[in-house]
Amino acid sequence: MGDRRSFGHESDVLLRQLDGHLARLEARRDHHELALATRIAARLKELIADTIRASAVDRARVRAAVHYFVVRPVHLGLWVVNDILRDLGREDLLIPEPALS
Repeated sequence: MGDRRSFGHESDVLLRQLDGHLARLEARRDHHELALATRIAARLKELIADTIRASAVDRARVRAAVHYFVVRPVHLGLWVVNDILRDLGREDLLIPEPALS
């Protein structure tokens, strides 16, 4: 029971970090960056939900992806998130690189 509660808490923390990061980007009014960040955050939220009962190693990878995404520029976060998705065997969640304009 305690493990499930701690995993749920861990997930809630990660989700709040993602939402906070999106709110900060929205406040900066950088719509190009916000659009990409929103796509990345949606994939990370799906991954968080999918790995709530995964191994400690896989959950650590998800935590690392979220952390990297919220502290680095969005385009670097995209690269790291896609790399972690590949490591987890979740190619179905890969995020395409935006076209350069």
